[in-house]
Amino acid sequence: MVTDLRYPIGPFTYRGPSTHEQRANWIDEIGVAPAQLRRAVQGLNDGQLDTPYRPGGWTVRQVAHHVPDSHVNAYVRMKLTLTEDRPTIKPYEEKRWAELPDARMPIEPSLALLDALHQRWVTLLRAVDDAGWSRRLYHPEAGELDLSHLLAMYAWHGKHHVAHITSLRERNGW
Repeated sequence: MVTDLRYPIGPFTYRGPSTHEQRANWIDEIGVAPAQLRRAVQGLNDGQLDTPYRPGGWTVRQVAHHVPDSHVNAYVRMKLTLTEDRPTIKPYEEKRWAELPDARMPIEPSLALLDALHQRWVTLLRAVDDAGWSRRLYHPEAGELDLSHLLAMYAWHGKHHVAHITSLRERNGW
């Protein structure tokens, strides 16, 4: 039984350095994330989409828009890390993004964006060599991270938000 609705699969942890097998699994998880999100929201009506996944949390609709917002940022951060020497990446105000008008629109455009983005992202990730995974970036809030750390985080991130939706559906009998 999940007691902390914020973290239905547990908080993110990273125990680096990673192995080739771990990275391959994380890439596979990123590859299936769009289909998992689609399944999680399949058949939900507008009232259900506008239900928060937990008290004080985002609605299912906001989560469905947040995942591609976040993963677009992750994709760009990874490309910067692969092409620049220790880039400083820009954080963004995800809570404020979730309040913008596009976070209230139908979710299909965001699901389609996630599908297309992950096709490109997985292609990129599968081409990274062992040395590439140790390339580093600087995040003003999190400090210095390597590309492998980001990969693990975003593999977790997709599953984390899918679980927000699926656990809500289970609790509400949807």
